[in-house]
Amino acid sequence: MKPGKLALLRFPRTNLGVGKLRPVLLIVRVPGPYPDWLVAMVSTHLGQAIPGFDEAITEEDPDFAASGLKRASVIRIGRLAVVEADLLLGEIGEISRERLNRIRRRIADWIMGIHDFESGVQGERSED
Repeated sequence: MKPGKLALLRFPRTNLGVGKLRPVLLIVRVPGPYPDWLVAMVSTHLGQAIPGFDEAITEEDPDFAASGLKRASVIRIGRLAVVEADLLLGEIGEISRERLNRIRRRIADWIMGIHDFESGVQGERSED
């Protein structure tokens, strides 16, 4: 497994109810002795996408065929989880390095408060 791969996971619900088996994007392996991964949920409900924040992948995109996805989907950047590698039920494909880097940048900007994705206001990067 490596960053940029898509795998299947019974993604947990925010209310801790039983999740649905769905694709997830492997974003980065968590440092430490355990094989944990930070993953993002993938959904075919394109209407749930937050414009400028979530990442849509459609049949027209150059990396769609390699993704293993069956339909146009949205990578839900705000729906992240840390999971054990053993819970991932196999890889189905991968996205391009460019797309992965764009997603990672959005996550970092969101967490650092550099970009307010609700209002579209761009803040400044701090070197602290």
